Amino acid sequence: MQLFVTGGTGFFGKALLRYWQTDPAIPNYFEKITFLSRNPDDFKLRYAGLLSGLNVDFHRGDIMSPASLPTGQSFSHIMHAATDSTMGPQLIPLERYLQIVKGTQNLLDFAVKNNTEKFLLTSSGGVYGSQPHDMTHIPESYCGLPDPLNLNSAYGVGKRSAEHLCTLYAEQYGFDFVVARCFAFVGQDLPLDVHFAIGNFLRNVLNKEDIIIQGDGMALRSYMDQRDLSQWLSTFLLTATKSKVYNVGSDESISIKDLALLLHQVTNSTSQVKILGKPAIGAAAQRNQYIPDISRAKELRLSNKYSLSDSILYTLEKLRSNN
Repeated sequence: MQLFVTGGTGFFGKALLRYWQTDPAIPNYFEKITFLSRNPDDFKLRYAGLLSGLNVDFHRGDIMSPASLPTGQSFSHIMHAATDSTMGPQLIPLERYLQIVKGTQNLLDFAVKNNTEKFLLTSSGGVYGSQPHDMTHIPESYCGLPDPLNLNSAYGVGKRSAEHLCTLYAEQYGFDFVVARCFAFVGQDLPLDVHFAIGNFLRNVLNKEDIIIQGDGMALRSYMDQRDLSQWLSTFLLTATKSKVYNVGSDESISIKDLALLLHQVTNSTSQVKILGKPAIGAAAQRNQYIPDISRAKELRLSNKYSLSDSILYTLEKLRSNN
């Protein structure tokens, strides 16, 4: 058994490597684990500690270049987690969509050539589109979708298209696939200077700045610890049901305002929480929300072991000590 991982040097990959150092189920199951990277030498130099004790090889390549993928090897399992959700917004919408869809198709073609038995796709809760106001948690059975005529939907529509490609390829070529629809996370590898509210708030605390909320703070989100994420993905890889979709995240909702206040409280910050947006009125006051139903994951005995307060304190500790 051999495992091939894309996106292994990003947020997901670093979490997986740390988890595999403490739980040997994946390293013991696979004879060899190979990570795809555009710059493996840089990663091995900067993150040598994450590789200690693990039988992990690197292959220099890019999901957008099929010719750069490994040849002459056989991979029984593939985990495709290479879509860049942090820097993706810097791409124009067409580039972002094609990176997701074409990249997934290239990996599925690669799976066919390698007689792969199981393909794990990390997708996104963005495939559901806007969460209905009367739905507290989005179940996997909900068939909403992003507005295909909205340019901002390139990520969500791309992920939904990638999921459909998995269905088509699995039926045509007879391999298993699992889709992990990922929501929002917190952890030591989360970028602090992009579009993630909790990352921006953590940066504010680290820099002893006021915590700034650009909107009215009423939007609802939930946050899964990076350590729980790695356990869930590892479990899906080994035990998840064929052709199944799982939401990945926390089902404990919190408003952006309360998230900022929680950071302020648990860190004993002397900074202030400032809300720049004005409260909406009328129909516009209905909350934007993005909360998964994780009942299906619980069937695999998965849970969120770390509270949000614990996750915040642990993340700040690691950030202050430079990981």
